[in-house]
Amino acid sequence: MDKMQQLIERTYPVLPVMVIKRLADAVPLATALAKGGIDVFEVTLRTACALDAIKAIKQDVPDALVGAGTVCSAEQLLQVQAAGADFAVSPGLTEQLAEAAVANNFILIPGVSTPSEVMRAQQYGFNLLKFFPAAQAGGVGMLKAFAGPFGNLKFCPTGGISEANAADYLALDNVVCVGGSWVCPNAMVEAGDWQGITDLAKATSQLG
Repeated sequence: MDKMQQLIERTYPVLPVMVIKRLADAVPLATALAKGGIDVFEVTLRTACALDAIKAIKQDVPDALVGAGTVCSAEQLLQVQAAGADFAVSPGLTEQLAEAAVANNFILIPGVSTPSEVMRAQQYGFNLLKFFPAAQAGGVGMLKAFAGPFGNLKFCPTGGISEANAADYLALDNVVCVGGSWVCPNAMVEAGDWQGITDLAKATSQLG
């Protein structure tokens, strides 16, 4: 099984969006999620320790698939690849970012919100796309509309998705998983409530 197919199969039902502010939280958070049945993560590049967090998780939770989120440039893509990330997630797509991913044979899940953006991503060979920001860009209705002209593509909707509405997205045939931070809330991370996060992950694993 190639890495993309493995990613598609293992991300269901949720891709946790992890904002790691303290490096010391990285491995305990990943371990807590894995104990709850979720072992594919997105570590956003919104914090200074994000690259080190990716390295630490890859070293100490080796069976996990670790992605880097908020990758917005070719330079960042090369940095996360060097850090050992298995894939990258971007809020959008530029020519430079697309070409860097293709040239380096690195999995990129680019962000799209319109048909034209979907077509542009498709031209570069991307078949798993981040629908972002999902709630603001039309939500479930827009993804249903995408299914007709883009029946061969799969989506990971992110933005405005919670435990309350995740199942509505997961019911769609073209949705592989949803992205969300509710499974690893900042308050629990800051408090070191790893058991609480494991319990959330277990509950989330039953969605869909």
